[in-house]
Amino acid sequence: MIRKIQDQIQQLKKERDVTILAHCYQSADITEVADFVGDSYALAVAATKVKSSTVVMCGVRFMAEGVKLLCPDKRVLLSHKDAGCPMAEQFSPAEITAYKEAHPECTVVAYINTTAALKAVCDVCVTSSSAVKIVSALPGREILFIPDCNLGAYVAARVPDKQFTFMDGGCPIHGGVKKEEALAAMAAHPGAPLLVHPECSPEICDLADFVGSTTDIMKYAKESAASAFIIGTENSIVAHLRLQCPDKAFYPMSKGLICADMRLTTLPDVLDCILGGGEEITLDPDIAKKARRCIDEMIRLGG
Repeated sequence: MIRKIQDQIQQLKKERDVTILAHCYQSADITEVADFVGDSYALAVAATKVKSSTVVMCGVRFMAEGVKLLCPDKRVLLSHKDAGCPMAEQFSPAEITAYKEAHPECTVVAYINTTAALKAVCDVCVTSSSAVKIVSALPGREILFIPDCNLGAYVAARVPDKQFTFMDGGCPIHGGVKKEEALAAMAAHPGAPLLVHPECSPEICDLADFVGSTTDIMKYAKESAASAFIIGTENSIVAHLRLQCPDKAFYPMSKGLICADMRLTTLPDVLDCILGGGEEITLDPDIAKKARRCIDEMIRLGG
């Protein structure tokens, strides 16, 4: 049945001028029919390079908004209307605007895992892989980093000449992993390098052999001479790496590293999008214009 649906999708996307983007946290049956697989920013950039009039985002809402920001003339569909991101919605634009008014010298740095409305009131976006480079290049010393305190702490430790302020936010999945879980995984798999995402707590990052974005974690595992790894990011990556590197062993750092929102999208949802379903992403023109400036500044400073 899975193969039959995949074949339908492959045929229909050609007939209906559709490009499918899949975040790397999606299941293998979805990534197999995608035209591009990667992290949120890479997928948005990929969308700008295709000629298709319609793009289906298999991920969560802020990712689909990111595609729409960079591709305003394309029809962008979110594969499951309820696929959100708790971290992306932790703060309101009004909260950030009020902070900026009280601290006019502060530069507001928004992790890309934020809504378009939130990006619209921030100064620059960053990804987990570009954050250190971009924050280092900012002219101002005072930084408000939102929403993820853990990623912010990771950046702050590497950019000591800046003064950071954080709000109480972060990824409940990565941030919810306890140090004891990481230690237990290390004890169960001695010698296996621990690779973690900087959305994990600083005490877990301190234990890690490598800290980086999901894409960088996968690259490290594929290129390393080691034969076994403990993966400290969403557990779908364990499954993907096991398929892509059958000669190596991969173990989850925690059984709790599962993003329920990412798991909402199913293969039939992708088919339904191509057949006319899904939710089309629309953005207020003024919000889109301001949010796009935030992304353009990220591109200027980070490449």
